Amino acid sequence: MATFTVNGQSVTVEKNQKLIRFLRDTLHLTSVKDGCSEGACGTCHVLIDGKPTKACIPQTDRLEGRTVLTVEGLSDWEKQVYTFAFGEAGAVQCGFCIPGMVISAKGLLDVNPDPTREEAAFAIRNNICRCTGYVKIIDGILLAAKIFREGKLPKASADDWKMGSRVHRLDVEEKVLGTGQYPDDVYVDGMCYGGAVRSRYARARVLSIDVSAAQALPGVVCVLTQKDIPGKVNVGHLKKDQPTLIGVGEITHYLGDSVALICARDQETLEAAKKLVKVEYEVLPAVHSPREAAAPDAPLVFEGDENNVQAYKHVSRGDADGAIKNAKYVLTQHFHTPWTEHAFLEPECCVALPLENGGVKLLTSDQSAHTTMHECAAMLGVDYDHCQVQNMLVGGGFGGKEDMSVQHHAALLAYVARVPVKVKLSRQESILVHPKRHSFDMDFTMGCDENGIIQGVKASVVSDTGAFASLGGPVLERACTHAAGPYAYENFEIEGRAYYTNNPPAGAFRGFGVTQTCFCTETLLNEMADLVGISPWEIRYRNAIRPGGVLPNGQIVDESTGLVETLEAIKPAYDEAVRSGDPVGIACAMKNAGVGVGIPDWGRCKLIVEDDGKVHIYSGASCIGQGLGTVLVQVVVTNTGLHRDDIVYERSNTWIAPDSGDTSGSRQTLVTGEATRRACEKLCAALEGKALRDLAGQEFYGEYLAKTDPLGADVPNPVSHVAYGYATQMCILDRETGRIKMLVAAHDVGKAVNPLSCEGQIEGGVVMSMGYALTEQYPIDDTCKPTARYGTLGLFRANQIPPEIQAIVVEKPGLKVAGGAIGIGEITSIPTAPAIADAYYRLDGQRRLTLPLENTPYAKKK
Repeated sequence: MATFTVNGQSVTVEKNQKLIRFLRDTLHLTSVKDGCSEGACGTCHVLIDGKPTKACIPQTDRLEGRTVLTVEGLSDWEKQVYTFAFGEAGAVQCGFCIPGMVISAKGLLDVNPDPTREEAAFAIRNNICRCTGYVKIIDGILLAAKIFREGKLPKASADDWKMGSRVHRLDVEEKVLGTGQYPDDVYVDGMCYGGAVRSRYARARVLSIDVSAAQALPGVVCVLTQKDIPGKVNVGHLKKDQPTLIGVGEITHYLGDSVALICARDQETLEAAKKLVKVEYEVLPAVHSPREAAAPDAPLVFEGDENNVQAYKHVSRGDADGAIKNAKYVLTQHFHTPWTEHAFLEPECCVALPLENGGVKLLTSDQSAHTTMHECAAMLGVDYDHCQVQNMLVGGGFGGKEDMSVQHHAALLAYVARVPVKVKLSRQESILVHPKRHSFDMDFTMGCDENGIIQGVKASVVSDTGAFASLGGPVLERACTHAAGPYAYENFEIEGRAYYTNNPPAGAFRGFGVTQTCFCTETLLNEMADLVGISPWEIRYRNAIRPGGVLPNGQIVDESTGLVETLEAIKPAYDEAVRSGDPVGIACAMKNAGVGVGIPDWGRCKLIVEDDGKVHIYSGASCIGQGLGTVLVQVVVTNTGLHRDDIVYERSNTWIAPDSGDTSGSRQTLVTGEATRRACEKLCAALEGKALRDLAGQEFYGEYLAKTDPLGADVPNPVSHVAYGYATQMCILDRETGRIKMLVAAHDVGKAVNPLSCEGQIEGGVVMSMGYALTEQYPIDDTCKPTARYGTLGLFRANQIPPEIQAIVVEKPGLKVAGGAIGIGEITSIPTAPAIADAYYRLDGQRRLTLPLENTPYAKKK
C-alpha cells in the first residue's frame, strides 16, 4: 500500500501495481498512453517529483509520499501554451506520443526556460515518434518556451482554412491534452478483456484443444474455439487465407495463429486462463525463406496449394534484352532489403460493444472502418446492421493496420458472450502479428548510352510474404511497376514472385514495395553516372520524365509531372555540397496516388446539414495521423466559401459515412478530396439565396471514381494511376564523423492543401527511412520467431536525427481533380535509403547493396 499525490490530489493504492495501470485503469487519466509497457517508447511519461519518468516502470508501492503529474494536471495556461505551440509548429500527427512529449517538454522548461535546439532534442530522447521525424516537435517545444518567457499567446500564422493555408490541425487540442479517445482509452461499465492463445509452433498440426481448465477459472466469461465461429472462418484483406482460429486437425501457418479466444473479467484472469488451455500438436517442418519455399520438395504452407507462390507479376514494355545488349554501359547487381516493423506507437486495440439488435458495435483503430465491417460481418454471419464500426483516433498505421488483428476477435467474443470486450495486443504480440515490410532479394541490370541516357532495365525480384497473403500481391505489383523509376525510356522487363513462408506475415508498409526496388534502380543510376563521367544529379536531369512524356509503363504523364522541378529545387544545396567537398548522395522516386491498375477506386463523401446549422463531413476514409480531417475541412471551406466554424468533421463510421476505401496508396487526399469537392458543388447550388439552417436535414453526396487501366491492358498507353507524386532527396555527410549533417527532400505535391502538414509528412518519412537505411532490424530466428523488442528495433530518436532536415514542398499545377492535390504519405520514405547509400560511397568508396547499410557510424556493433 502507498499514499502519494496525483495532480494535486492525495491517493491511496491498496494493491501494488505498475503506476501506469493505476493511472489509466483506476483514475482514467488516459493522457498516459500505453505504447509498450516495457519502458521503451515513452508514451506513458509523467513527472514524478518534477522528473520525467515512464509510468510503466515504477510500482505504486515505491511511490510513498511522491508527487505525480500527468497532462491532465497541467495548469490552464500551460494547456493553452502547449496546444497553441504544438499546433503552430505542426508537431501533431497521429498524436499518440504527444502527451508524453509534453510531459518531457515541461520537465525541461521547468528547469531551463530558454533551451537550445539540442537541449530540447535531448529532453525528448526517451520519447519515440514514428510520424513527425521530431523536427516539428522540437519546434513546438522551443515555441512553447518562448511563449512562457513572454507571457502571452501570439496569433496563429494562418486561420483562413482555405486550401494552401498553414492552419493548425483540427485535432491538435485533444491530442496534446490527451482528451481524444483511442480505443484503449475507452472504459465502460462491465467491460471484460479478451485475448488469444497462440500457436506454440510456426508449422504444426493441431491434434486437440482442451479448454476445460481455463473455462472453470473464476472470472472467465467464455473460451471459444473454431467451432464457435458462426460465419466464415477465414478473413483476409484481399485473399481469405487467414483463419480467425485454427481448428483441430488443421495446420498452423505462423506463431501468431490463434487456437482459442478467452474473455475474462480482468486482465490478470485473462493471462492466467491462457496458460490453462492445453493444445496438443504434431510439429511439422517449417518453411523459413523464399529459397526453401521454392524448393521442389518444400512443405506447403497452405495444404492443397500446388506450390508456395503467393503472387507472380510480369511487367514488360519494349525490348529490354535488346536495348541492354546494344547499350554502351551495362551494370548488374544483386540487392537485399530486410523485413522492417512499422513500430507505430499505438498497439492494436478494439472495443466491441453488444448491440440491442443482437449484433456488435466495434470501436477500432484501423485504416478502414468499412473493411473491418465487411470482414467481421462475414465471420459472424450477420448483415451490416448487426456489425457496426466506428473509427476512433488511430495512433499511427503506415499500412500496418490494414489487416484484421484484434477486430474480428473482439467482435466474436462480444457477439457470443454479450458483454463489452476490449482486445488489445501487447507490444510483443503486435511485433509478431501484424504484417511487416517485405524482405526482398533483387537482381537488376541497367544499360545506358554514352550520354547516360537509360536504354533498358531488366530485373527479377523475390519477396517473403510470410504466413498469409495480406497485400503481398499488390505490394509485389507496385514494386514491379515502379522499379523502372520516374524516367523517360520504354524498354523494361521485370518478373516478381512472392512466396508464402512460416514467418510472420508481410503486407502494406509506407512505400508499398517501391522502397525496395527504388533502392536498386537509384543505386545503379548513381553507379552509372560515375561510369559515364557525369554527376548523379545530371544523369537524373537528362533522364527525368517530363509532362507529355511516356513512362516505362507506357503511361503518358500530365502537366502536374514535377520531377524536374524537384531536381532543380535541391540543386543549390547539391552544388554547394560538391563545391565544399562534402560527401553527397542523391536519389529520385515516383509513387502513385490512388489504387490504380484497373481496380475500382472510389472516393465518397456526404455533407449533411444538421440541426445545429452546421455542415458535418462524413466519409468512410480513416484519418491515421496524416491530417485527412483537416484536409477535408479545407476543401469544404475553399469550395463553399463557408467559415471554418460552420463545418464539423466526423470520424469515419459505417452507418452514416459512405465507404471511401482504405487509407492506403496515398489516395485519400486526392480521391476523397475530389469526392468532397463534388459534394460541395451540390451544397453550393442548394445554398443559393438560403442560409445553412434552411438546409437542416439535407444531405449532399459526392463520389469520384479514379478510373485506370488494368496491368497489361491491351492499349498503347495505359493509365496505370490517375496521378503520381515525384521526389528528389539528397544526403550530405560530415566527412570527419561520417554522420549525416543534412538531408534535403524536395517533393512535388501538385497543390499543397496544408503546406505545414506536407512538411511534417516529408520530415517524418525521411526519418523513418533513415532507420530503414541505417539502423532498423527485425530479426527472425530459426523457429520463425521475431526476436526484437520495441527498444531493440533500431528506431531513430530525437537526439540522433541530423542537425538539419530541409523539406521543400514543390507545387506543380496540372492535375484536374481535388484542386490539384496529390497524396504525399508514402513517397517521402522511398528515395531516402539510396541517397544515403550513395553519400557513403562518396565518403569511403564502398558500394552498399544491402540494408541496413554496413560500416557506417550508425551500424550496430557486431
